[in-house]
Amino acid sequence: MANKKVVLRSYADGLPKVSDFEFVEACRQAVPEGSTAVVVKNLYLSCDPYLRNLMSKKEEPFDVPEFNIGEVISGFGVSRIVESGHPDFKEGDFVWGITGWEEYSIINKPDGLIKIKNTDLPLSYYTGILGMPGLTAYVGFHEICSPNKGDYVFVSAASGAVGQLVGQFAKLLGCYVVGSCGSDEKVELLRSKFGFDDAFNYKKERDLRAALKRRFPEGIDIYFENVGGALLDAVLLNMRRHGRIAVCGMVSQYNLERHEGVHNLALVNIKRLHMKGFVVFDHYQLYPQFLESTIPSIKEGKIAYVEDVVEGLENAPAALVGLFEGRNVGKQVVVVARD
Repeated sequence: MANKKVVLRSYADGLPKVSDFEFVEACRQAVPEGSTAVVVKNLYLSCDPYLRNLMSKKEEPFDVPEFNIGEVISGFGVSRIVESGHPDFKEGDFVWGITGWEEYSIINKPDGLIKIKNTDLPLSYYTGILGMPGLTAYVGFHEICSPNKGDYVFVSAASGAVGQLVGQFAKLLGCYVVGSCGSDEKVELLRSKFGFDDAFNYKKERDLRAALKRRFPEGIDIYFENVGGALLDAVLLNMRRHGRIAVCGMVSQYNLERHEGVHNLALVNIKRLHMKGFVVFDHYQLYPQFLESTIPSIKEGKIAYVEDVVEGLENAPAALVGLFEGRNVGKQVVVVARD
């Protein structure tokens, strides 16, 4: 059976380009006799900023192996089991986890897949709010930031898959929340859809320190870091003593050959700040707790969620590139098949 797939054509230099990818066709693999592998039909693929780190060779290795030329792109997705040699998975089960950017994938070590039990919610949610980004937001805010009711919270890249949820978790706890994003449309989304107390378009601000000072005259208790660079520098100047910073990502730096320096790090010491980087893979044991906390809030309408949906595997490269051009509004999802 034919299997269409997206492979890496060339390593990315600066901003990724659609021409860095290639759309090819191969034969679908089967589960080898006696193997515990599974074959899945991919339904929804997740476009995430971290994939850019895998598209070029780095001096400092990333936690996830980098892509090789001619190799299928892999990332988080939602799939249906179509063939199984594993006792814990049967044909017809829906799962989410790491899969290939292709119609069908063979997963040789399926223990990393998570079976989807709550199928009364849209399956695409498991690429975002109920998948890796949702758990990332939950862990980063509740576990890393140690929030308290009434805290002043700032979220960068706030309209993205993670940021939109962090802001809403903070509001549910009774915090004052401000987000930054890259367009007026997204500013309105943060205010009206996600309930942020305020938001601003960082592209229109000549002085980021002043922009934050206007919105946080008493300073920031919690910063959920998704951007890095000049914005992080401005945030450090506006943090309150004993503030907490969860470093989830630094998307402004991913396409630079040499990362920008941060000039105000001395304030981490002076202000007694707690600044901690984290990777969601280290916290999967909290996934059941996260679901128990989050699913009722979704069903009760207390948490809103926005997806930016692209149809067709062949459009996956353009969707990923669009993340770094700010084209997406909400969680970027690619539909491979609606089954």
